[in-house]
Amino acid sequence: MKEIANLLFEARMLKEIPRSGYHFLGAGRESIAEHSFMITFVAFTMARMEPEANGGRLVAMCLVHDLPEARTGDLNYVQKRYVVPDEDKAVQDAVRDVPFGEAIADLIREYNAADTLEARLAHDADQIAFILDLKALSDIGHQPPKKWLPPVLNRLRTRTGKALAESIMETGWDEWWLKNYIDRPGGKQ
Repeated sequence: MKEIANLLFEARMLKEIPRSGYHFLGAGRESIAEHSFMITFVAFTMARMEPEANGGRLVAMCLVHDLPEARTGDLNYVQKRYVVPDEDKAVQDAVRDVPFGEAIADLIREYNAADTLEARLAHDADQIAFILDLKALSDIGHQPPKKWLPPVLNRLRTRTGKALAESIMETGWDEWWLKNYIDRPGGKQ
């Protein structure tokens, strides 16, 4: 049981580690744990849009995909040109004594290989989580996201991911709020 407790403390560390790409963007911020929540929620949604996908496996994959970053930190695209983390070692060390550790390692390997429908959807969920942030920042007037959005949109691999991204790009970040709270009949909040 102590091994499981240690794994949970390790996963908790993701709340403390910031994602590094936002430094280059010049706006926004999130921890790895916040990112993991968002990608998992996007995957939960995508699983309902893509009935042939194994939704449980997709959601689990998204939940654990960045677990190694509790040991390696978050390396952005620039840093990855100079530093290569030993993610396999980080995963093996993290789950070595956990009874279900190999299941976590398998999900991370599947995600990294990107050969299955679930892994491709997970990769798209990862990009869509970023697209949501970029779109929100763009909608409130930040200019850099406008440069970042086209290459991120081009990373999408699945029909479902592309359709979802298209809808996101056509929707204002605060439209849900305006629709439900500001534009109600009678103007009352």
